[in-house]
Amino acid sequence: MLFGIAAMSTGIAVGGTAAHAASGPSTSHGATGVSNHQAVDAFLGSNPQSIASAASDDYQLVGTTTSADGTSHFRYQRTYKGLPVVGGDFVVHAKSGKVVGQSGDQRNAISVSTTPKVAATASRSTAVAGAKVYNATGATSSKLVVDASGAKPVLAWMTVVTGVQADGITPSHKAVLVNAQTGKTIRSSEMVKSLMSAKTSKDAMAKRGIQHKATLTTHMPAKVPTVTWSAVGQQALGNGHGPGDNNGKHKGQNKGAAADGTGKSLTLGDVTFATTEGSNGFEMTDPNHGGNSACDMNNSEAGNCELFTDDDNAWGDGTNSDRATAATDVYFGAAMTWDYYNKAFERNGIFDDGQGVPSRVHYGTGYVNAFWDGQQMTYGDGSGDNAPLVAIDVAGHEMSHGVSEALADLGYSGDVGGINEANSDVFGTMVEFEANSSVDKPDFLIGETIDINGDGTPLRYMDEPSKDGMSLDCWSSDTQNEDPHYTSGVGNHAFFLLANGSGESEWGNSPTCDNSTVTGIGKDKAAAIWYNAIKDYGTADMSYADLRAGMIKSADALYGADSTESKAVAAAWTAVSVSS
Repeated sequence: MLFGIAAMSTGIAVGGTAAHAASGPSTSHGATGVSNHQAVDAFLGSNPQSIASAASDDYQLVGTTTSADGTSHFRYQRTYKGLPVVGGDFVVHAKSGKVVGQSGDQRNAISVSTTPKVAATASRSTAVAGAKVYNATGATSSKLVVDASGAKPVLAWMTVVTGVQADGITPSHKAVLVNAQTGKTIRSSEMVKSLMSAKTSKDAMAKRGIQHKATLTTHMPAKVPTVTWSAVGQQALGNGHGPGDNNGKHKGQNKGAAADGTGKSLTLGDVTFATTEGSNGFEMTDPNHGGNSACDMNNSEAGNCELFTDDDNAWGDGTNSDRATAATDVYFGAAMTWDYYNKAFERNGIFDDGQGVPSRVHYGTGYVNAFWDGQQMTYGDGSGDNAPLVAIDVAGHEMSHGVSEALADLGYSGDVGGINEANSDVFGTMVEFEANSSVDKPDFLIGETIDINGDGTPLRYMDEPSKDGMSLDCWSSDTQNEDPHYTSGVGNHAFFLLANGSGESEWGNSPTCDNSTVTGIGKDKAAAIWYNAIKDYGTADMSYADLRAGMIKSADALYGADSTESKAVAAAWTAVSVSS
C-alpha cells in the first residue's frame, strides 16, 4: 500500500500549516467571499485531527484539480521534522468557500524519534537481502522516512534495490522499508509496472523452453537526493519522472519538419501517423504528440535504444520479419493513447506537460511481457521472438500506468496495487475503442491478440476476471495479499458491470458476487467517473472502498447527486463485494 512514484510539483512547505504552490489553486467563492483556497488553509489550521496531523508536520501542496460541480481538490504531501512521510499524502475538498471532506489513509498522528538505532549501511544490507529480487545488482543509499501507512507510525530506512523480477528479465526496482529502530523489514513494493505478473511471464516463457539469466545492470548514484517521499525512489535512481535507465529517451536526430507517415502494423493493419523529416530521412519522433518516439533495443536488455529511421516514411511490412513493424504498432498506440486522454479529459500527455515518452521494442530474447518504468514503455517480442506484445490495449495499459502516477501517485501493493493495474486495463480498453480498428475490433478483453497462452485466449477478461484462472471476481479481506495483476480483477469486474451491466451483453456474460442485477451506463460515462475519482480522490494507499466512495462523488459531480449514474456506481461496487 505504498511507494507511488509520480513526479512532484514544486511547492513551499510551512511548518505546521498548509502551503500552496506558486501557481495557486482555483478560487471559487461562496456567499461570504471566502475562497476554497482560504477555506482549506483555515480548516487545516483548526482541524489537525482530520488529517492525523502532528505539531512537527509540514505540508506541501502538489496539485489542485476542480470537479464539474465546482468542488476544488487540494493534494498535499507531508513531511515530519523534514522527513518524507510514507502514507501521509491527503486531499482536502472544498466547494463554495467551505471544506466538504478530505481523503487520506494516515490513521494516527506521528510521534517518533528521528534518531535511528540502526545504521544506514546495516539497513541497506537488510533491504538487499530481503528484497526478493532475482540477482540483485545494486541498491541506493538508504534514506530516512517516516512510515505512517500502518496503525502506528515508525521511523524507517527506505532503499531501492535493483535487479530483475522472477522471470529473470523484467527489471526490478524494489523499494524496501526497514524499521530504523529494530532493523526488521516492514514491507517492499515494486516500482516497475508490467503488463502481467513476473510469474505469468516466467510460466509463459517456460512453456517454450525459455529461461533467462539476469544481465541487467543499473548505475547507482553516490547520494540519495533530499526530496519528498513520492520522488525519493525515482530521484534516488538518478532519473526524472521515474526509475527507468533513460537509455531509450530520444529528442530526435534533428528538429526537422513534420511529415505524414504510413505504416503496416502487426495487429492493426495499415495506419497513419506523424513523423519527423530531417536531412537524413525520416525518424519515429512524433511532433504532434510531444516528441513520442520509438526505438529498437535490438533484443538486448541494456544499452542504447536505436531510434527508428526510414528513407521513404513507409514503415514495416505487417510481419515480424521487418523490425519496424512492431515499432509501428507501439508508435501508433502511443499516439492513440495521447489522443484518447486529450479528447476525453483535455490531458496533454502522460504527465500533462506536453512532453512525449519513448516506446522501446524488441527488448530481450523471447521476452513475454511489457512494462512501464516511470519514464518509458518497453515491449518484448514474445514466444520465439515471433509474437511481440505490441497490441493497442497493451500500449494503452502501459502508458496509463504513467497517468495514474501523475494523477494520484498510486502505489503497487495491497488494494491500491489492484486499483493501479485495473486502471491501466480500463484505459487500455478505452484506447482500443478510440482506435476502433476493423482488424483488432475493440472489446473488454486484455491482450487478446498477443496469444500469451499459446491457444488464442486473452491475458485477462473484464466480464468475469476469474476465467483466466488467477484473477479475482470479488473483493475479500484477503484480496490485498495477492499480486496486483490478480487483484485488479475486482476493479475490472466493477468497471465492466458499470459500463455494460450484469448478465448477457454484447461483450460477455458478467455475473455478480451477490446475484444482484446491475444496469450499465455505457463505457464513456464509466471511464469519466473512474478517471475523475482517481484524479480528485486518489491517494497512494487508497483502498477499493476509497475508490468506490470517490467514484460516487465523481458521479454526483458529473451527473448529479442521487442520479442514475451515481446509483449505478454504488450498485456495481456492491456487486463485487466492495461496500462503503
